[in-house]
Amino acid sequence: MTTLKDINSLIQTGETTTEQALKQFDELEAVDIDFMMGRWQGSGLHTNHPMDGLLEQFNWYGKAFINSEQVHPLLFLDNNNQIFKIAPSPTLMNLSARQNFPKVAAMNWLFRLSQFLFKTEQSQARLRMMKYRGKVSATMIYDYLPIHDTFRKIDQDTVLGLMDFKKVKQPFFFILKRES
Repeated sequence: MTTLKDINSLIQTGETTTEQALKQFDELEAVDIDFMMGRWQGSGLHTNHPMDGLLEQFNWYGKAFINSEQVHPLLFLDNNNQIFKIAPSPTLMNLSARQNFPKVAAMNWLFRLSQFLFKTEQSQARLRMMKYRGKVSATMIYDYLPIHDTFRKIDQDTVLGLMDFKKVKQPFFFILKRES
């Protein structure tokens, strides 16, 4: 049985195995759509997935849930620590989920130069209650990608997220903390 100590250890280290993350994900409580409303700050949970560390490299902030039909799945910080929203690129997502991109400063610099191409104010996802791994929980569905992010409750202000990308067998894990 997963304890709060186990989960806190995951959050502090930010590293585990896919098997251990799945075990703990399965033991956590489901959440409903209302629970997810608001802006959340994200951090990676590394399980040797090709995307481990990639979002953080580009100054990922988190996600914003306005209502069930308006979700901003990718928030980033600019050079002035201002949050901006991007539209997920199917081409970049397909590449990043399959290959380990080099985690070097040049990649961040390239992203910063090209971020104007991806900036948007339009919602890029929605929330639904869906059954995944035996539990019905709030699930974010990307508008233009075969990706579902399912959320499970760690505590009142923290969730463990699991990205299920149809084109990648291994799930990608992340932690979201509610903005106060």
